[in-house]
Amino acid sequence: MRRIYFLLPTVTSARSIVEELLLNHVDEHHIHVVARDNTPLGDLPQAGVAQRTDIIPAMERGIAAGGLVGLLAGLIGVTFPPAGLVFGGGALLGTIAFGTGFGAWMAGMVGVGMPSSRIEQFQQAIANGELLMMIDVPAARVEEVESLVTRHHAEAELEGVDPNIPLFP
Repeated sequence: MRRIYFLLPTVTSARSIVEELLLNHVDEHHIHVVARDNTPLGDLPQAGVAQRTDIIPAMERGIAAGGLVGLLAGLIGVTFPPAGLVFGGGALLGTIAFGTGFGAWMAGMVGVGMPSSRIEQFQQAIANGELLMMIDVPAARVEEVESLVTRHHAEAELEGVDPNIPLFP
């Protein structure tokens, strides 16, 4: 999946683009609109926590760090067990799983409080009243969707495409 970014001047323009995308088989769950707080979006698909914050990148880092710490803790426990205890491979897997889960949870708690680093570059435009529309499509449909929006909506400014987005947000 790829995420396409467009800046739009009005809610009316955004509504028109969403209708056209829906008619061209882009699922509503793959369209996300960000606007300043006092902008009435009505029935437009608003960006959720996963799109507005850095929770996903933070969790990815937490999984890696937590898994590594769990692995090291497990290796230390297996190599130098406490007096009278013997740890095996199950303990090693358990510490890795615990570290991975704990790391993801803790990093996610931090990431949910931080604005998305990708959306940050659009904050000034959003503060000025523009809307940011993010459209998630398979890589094979990127050019088709870009063309669809820019051909029929000259007011839409194409702002780029993210190379990869996680499948689960």
